[in-house]
Amino acid sequence: MFEFERPRGGERALLVHVNLVHVTDQDDLAEFVELVRSAGVEDADLIVSSRQNPSPRSFVGQGKLDEIAARVEELGVDVVLFNNALTPSQERNLERALKCRVLDRTGLILDIFAQRAQSFEGKLQVELAQLRHLSTRLVRGWTHLERQKGGIGLRGPGETQLETDRRLLAKRIQYLRSRLQKVERQREQSRQARSKAEIPTLSLVGYTNAGKSTLFNALTEADAYAADQLFATLDPTLRKLPISEQLEVILADTVGFIRHLPHDLVAAFRATLQETRDADLILHVIDCADEERDEKIDAVERVLDEVGAADTPRLMVFNKIDLTDMEPRIDRDEQGRAVRVWLSAQSGAGFEELREVIHETFAATTCRCRIRLRPDEGQLRARFHEQHLVRDEQYADDGSMELLIELSDVQLRRLQRHLDIDPERFRFEDMADYDRLAGVA
Repeated sequence: MFEFERPRGGERALLVHVNLVHVTDQDDLAEFVELVRSAGVEDADLIVSSRQNPSPRSFVGQGKLDEIAARVEELGVDVVLFNNALTPSQERNLERALKCRVLDRTGLILDIFAQRAQSFEGKLQVELAQLRHLSTRLVRGWTHLERQKGGIGLRGPGETQLETDRRLLAKRIQYLRSRLQKVERQREQSRQARSKAEIPTLSLVGYTNAGKSTLFNALTEADAYAADQLFATLDPTLRKLPISEQLEVILADTVGFIRHLPHDLVAAFRATLQETRDADLILHVIDCADEERDEKIDAVERVLDEVGAADTPRLMVFNKIDLTDMEPRIDRDEQGRAVRVWLSAQSGAGFEELREVIHETFAATTCRCRIRLRPDEGQLRARFHEQHLVRDEQYADDGSMELLIELSDVQLRRLQRHLDIDPERFRFEDMADYDRLAGVA
């Protein structure tokens, strides 16, 4: 049986896109080509085919496999890239048949992330995702990973190389997780410091290449890397953003999302994405000139749900109006709350409208309300006192406490969300405050 040593890398690739008839949520071909370009790979040719269902052995049928093998030999490519998710066995069978390296869509995205990681945390996260992905693809990938023989008199000399590599991978993954847990604790301390300073945090999220970093740089006068390519930004960046003389916020630029973002990446980047989950407001940046913007909005929403940010308040920011005939504007719902802002990060049109909405959201409007705490909620009482919110408190015979607290709208939203307090527990002294804050979690 043919075996080969895996090459370390390849700069010239043959692209393969298989359209599965019964799959509705297909990966976009144009986006796949853009991913390849972002990885710095030269695409020698593209082969497109259709199937009812993938072949369990090699994903494509034998005829298409022979065609791909002939093109690989003719073009002398280093790697074959599939715009599909391959199982470990399919990937190994394809490599044996094609006699070159084979990567699926997930492997390609991991490679891009490995190239873009700059910070210590980013490199740890990418390495963790790569190792978790690699751990399922060890068997018979390298010639030195010989199998241990079985049976009396035929057993190997002990631990095989395959088992050694698995053990080393498990140890490295455990080490990376412990380091990232430390980073997560450090981030949590920073968030608590910002919370005590009562500085609202805004997180920029969106589909990759929607213009988040361009908007971030234009608003904060920062120099975060921005380019017309997928995943230009990987490491999160935080900057202060003055909104008015009375209001200043923290703006966070995060990694872009994509359809079918590998679960290993989402898991590895939880510490980074926690900035989004714990933000006071998510700015969902959308390329309004993109014909597939609705599908990409849904893809971002799914990732936000996956990282626990489904209940975080958000504002949709439709970017790149300079590529259309639209004018800057604010769209509001029936209650008068802003739900969409239309702007151009490139020209700056619509920035005043965005600042107006942010100011409305975080204006220092105070309210007074009462909340009754059970006897076992002493820690929650301590949190209220720690933030100097308590104006009066009374104790009942059963040990419960009723607190009169005075706080801003931002503080109230933060308490309701971060401490998981049911909004119905707050009794407002002024019904106008209740009406203004109704439905805000």
